[in-house]
Amino acid sequence: MDEKQEYYVRRRSRAVAIVVRDGKILMERVFYFGREFFTVPGGGIEEGETPEQAVIRELKEECGLDGTIVRKLATIHKEDGAEEHSFEVSVTEDQEAITGYDPEESTENPPLKEVLWMSLNEISEKDRAFLWAYGLMMVKGFFEEIQSWGDEISYPSGDKGEQE
Repeated sequence: MDEKQEYYVRRRSRAVAIVVRDGKILMERVFYFGREFFTVPGGGIEEGETPEQAVIRELKEECGLDGTIVRKLATIHKEDGAEEHSFEVSVTEDQEAITGYDPEESTENPPLKEVLWMSLNEISEKDRAFLWAYGLMMVKGFFEEIQSWGDEISYPSGDKGEQE
């Protein structure tokens, strides 16, 4: 992991928004550090900014949406003391999400490729794991979704979850 990647992944406190409309989650398709994945809008908390201010600013920059915080969902404490704050954020129905920008990144080949509304079954298991860590289960409708699942054990291929 190079120094820039280390900074973004581990040493920087961040704030992210969970926005749901009609049972779909607002997601971003991004390309960072040689990997394409889906994530929720969010980014680094700037000096002098609260996590609440950061999440609203990031949502506006990245998706063109004006949001209102419904509630804080989770705080993830990283090894180095940085934190990741997640918030349930509402946006009015008359707003349309657009693919915005990250002012800290190059405009020639920006990492933010697209914003879109996705249902859980359209999101990879790996990317969904982050959503659950961010507190998606506490957003209306998603606890009920989990309750509807069966009790069988499953794990992605690779057998990394098996114990010896």
